[in-house]
Amino acid sequence: MSQVTSTASIAPVGTARLLVVEDDDSIRETVDEALQAEGFSVRSCSNGAEALANLTMGNQEPVDLIVLDLMLPGLGGLDVCRQLRGNNITTPILVISARDSETDRVLGLEVGADDYLVKPFGMRELVARCRALLRRTQQKPQQDEQRSNVLSHDNLCLYPEECRVTRDGQELTLSPKEYKILELFMQHPKRVWSRDQLLEKVWGIDFVGDTKTVDVHIRWLREKIESEPSSPKHIRTVRGFGYRFG
Repeated sequence: MSQVTSTASIAPVGTARLLVVEDDDSIRETVDEALQAEGFSVRSCSNGAEALANLTMGNQEPVDLIVLDLMLPGLGGLDVCRQLRGNNITTPILVISARDSETDRVLGLEVGADDYLVKPFGMRELVARCRALLRRTQQKPQQDEQRSNVLSHDNLCLYPEECRVTRDGQELTLSPKEYKILELFMQHPKRVWSRDQLLEKVWGIDFVGDTKTVDVHIRWLREKIESEPSSPKHIRTVRGFGYRFG
């Protein structure tokens, strides 16, 4: 059975509200205690159905971050992610799992996780990742001076003050990260952005996850703005360097 390793406490943080979803009693108790020691307000549950009830029924205090195991009895962690995102619940999700293949990591990100931590892990890393996710969620956009003019390219229009995008006049439903990527691209057409540059600009300098999350979000964005996502005209791959818009 996978175990987590405990270390000395790090400096306390604010009283953010966390939900821990883990079926292994010993791991759940260890994680709960470690997060509470850092100043977090923590509640926990042992299965996916209970987690969804906590997050969607409206009779529980909302949470700021979800720590979610994938291998849960009954409703698995991936299905929990899908249902939360399908219900437009955007609370950041940190997946913890013994599955450590690249395929598992990418799948977790594709269904809506914001970060992925492989068991066994130390408490210092868990706390650091929770802090980083909370900072990225709560921080104000680095560029307060939003452009007031509409950004347009071909059949796309982006309205910065309204945070919305249209394609051929039809409004698109973009996630906050997809919107920020597209806004950055449209503000700097023809510029080539590396994955690390996009992570710093969109996710922030505190991001500690895999750079492949950029590729996942670019693929999602292409599916929404491109007529033929497999042969993109707007967001182009520049092999060996990164991505370019236009």
